Amino acid sequence: MKTFSLLLLAILSVLSLSAQEGAKKKKAPAPKFSWVSPVPEERFESMKLPEGLKHGTFESPSMEREVGYYIYLPPGYDDAKNAEKRYPVVYHLHGGRPGGEFKSIRLSSFVDAAIKAGEIAPTIYVFPNGGPMSWYNYPQIENGSGEDVFVKETIPHIDATYRTLGQQARAIEGFSQGGRGTTRIMFKHPELFVSAAPGGSGYEPEKRIQENNGAESENVVFAPGYNAWDLAKKFAEREGRPELPIRLWVGTKGFNYEFNLKFSDYLKELGIDHDVLIAEGVDHSAQRFYEKRGLELMQWHQANFAKAK
Repeated sequence: MKTFSLLLLAILSVLSLSAQEGAKKKKAPAPKFSWVSPVPEERFESMKLPEGLKHGTFESPSMEREVGYYIYLPPGYDDAKNAEKRYPVVYHLHGGRPGGEFKSIRLSSFVDAAIKAGEIAPTIYVFPNGGPMSWYNYPQIENGSGEDVFVKETIPHIDATYRTLGQQARAIEGFSQGGRGTTRIMFKHPELFVSAAPGGSGYEPEKRIQENNGAESENVVFAPGYNAWDLAKKFAEREGRPELPIRLWVGTKGFNYEFNLKFSDYLKELGIDHDVLIAEGVDHSAQRFYEKRGLELMQWHQANFAKAK
């Protein structure tokens, strides 16, 4: 009986270890993605965001489905006296993957406060949805052309629907995954913007993509040359390239900090003018960066709008 009990315990121990190993190997479910992802109404109200922040959608011509975005309209936008007034616009590309237009909307509170304090001019801010691969064209996924939807559809929709000043006062910025997206987009489409500010960007995985024929990982493979490092070089070699003001922004405690400095050095080697806005002691967070140095970033866009007039 003793031998049987020991044997039974051994079998149970092996089964338990096997189950534990199986649990370790089991992948976490992939985040759900939708091209329309507003914050539920009751939660949105509890977030106490500015009155001018609204959710909108448009029909994507390429995908034949709705695409969502949040838009911040400054105080006075709907006043009858301003019916003919047009406004500069900043597009903020959210972090994370997959996309969701709700991800960075808390930043609208900083914009609203700066406008009401007279620290920046009334400006429209747009928080788009980046798509299933967040800002990149990725044909391996159905409806996966995040870059094309943003550049060819979202921007034209915003210009046609709201009173923007168009290209003469249009800026792009983003953080983390959105910083990577901003970098790729600004070097591919520099003529669309008067300023570009990628923040907290993952230039280390972008370097890995460059060095591995497009492979970011075993499961994510981009087209060769479709990465921040190669696109920067191609931009530098472009004859008669547009003069695009560029600002990298990052916190010293962010895990991407060192590679942002390396990318800055690389841009210097290529002869691409830019500057770097650093927030001491700030970790990998767009909101905490905005709390410390966001006003300087917003005012930098404003200065570039003024120069472009």
